[in-house]
Amino acid sequence: MRCRQVNAKYLPVPFCSTPACLTLRFPGGAAANDPGAHGRHQDMRTIGVVGLGNMGRGMALSLRRGGFEVIGYDPAPAARAALEADGITVAGTPAALWRECDAVVLSLPTPEVVEAVLLGADGPLHGAKTDLQIVDTSTSHPDVTRRIAAALEPAGLDLIDAPVSGGPKGAHAATLTMVLGGSDAAVARAEPVLAAMSATRVHVGGVGAGHVTKLANNLLCAAHLITAAEAVRMARDAGVEPARLLAGINAGSGRSGVTQVNFPTWVLNGAFDSGFTMKLMRKDVRLAGELIAALDLDLPLSAQAARLWRDSAEIADDADFNAIVKLQLA
Repeated sequence: MRCRQVNAKYLPVPFCSTPACLTLRFPGGAAANDPGAHGRHQDMRTIGVVGLGNMGRGMALSLRRGGFEVIGYDPAPAARAALEADGITVAGTPAALWRECDAVVLSLPTPEVVEAVLLGADGPLHGAKTDLQIVDTSTSHPDVTRRIAAALEPAGLDLIDAPVSGGPKGAHAATLTMVLGGSDAAVARAEPVLAAMSATRVHVGGVGAGHVTKLANNLLCAAHLITAAEAVRMARDAGVEPARLLAGINAGSGRSGVTQVNFPTWVLNGAFDSGFTMKLMRKDVRLAGELIAALDLDLPLSAQAARLWRDSAEIADDADFNAIVKLQLA
């Protein structure tokens, strides 16, 4: 497959369904996979990773394969021990990362944790390297992201929101998709770090725009799981076998990532092992609902999808998020 090449300053929203289709280009023409590209960004040598769960650990390993020195931190002893067993240095406190690293990648569970890490007593405002760049790959609330960025800016610290899709497998294989919020200059400077973790990067606007886009994406995914399950239930009860139904849908205009990927990969075979939990998707749907409310919008279908996710308490938080289809298909 031939890669499409775009300028990092003007990266449009997505061109194809295959993550490997994109090579990002710096303004001036150097491709992200050009060996000279890293040489022109020599200020990015040591990268910290805060949050060493399924996603953070995979991104730390991908960064090391990309040629960076990596230092990790997580408050959980088991997470720190797992990364140390992989041969990566682990810091005793987050403060050590701010002092030693040129950029720090966050992979954290909630906006509240992100804010505590970045604006708390052990945060980068208390002893970070000059010009430290922070990349938040968490799914967070854009208002929180913008508030944090405004607090960091006077200290010369750039924040990019870079929420990811692709799950733990993508984190380990460096095939993640990132939607990026930040200034053109900050995104261009971070490109070598981002390229080491991802296959597709879409710059959607200023700080916070990445998190707006990710919440919109996950709201659609959450709704599509429900509507696809209802369509499968209708067709099954009308005598059409689910796999054949999906083959027909995926040849037509009703197809989606859920019908093309989620159902064949994790639902129809009963695997339910995507690595993304009900708890995380419930959180993302809740954040999308909070954003809709803050904008004073009346979005009835979104509200109904959010209610169904909120009321699905019979499905455990640690279950795979695709298990929401069991409300119709159990």
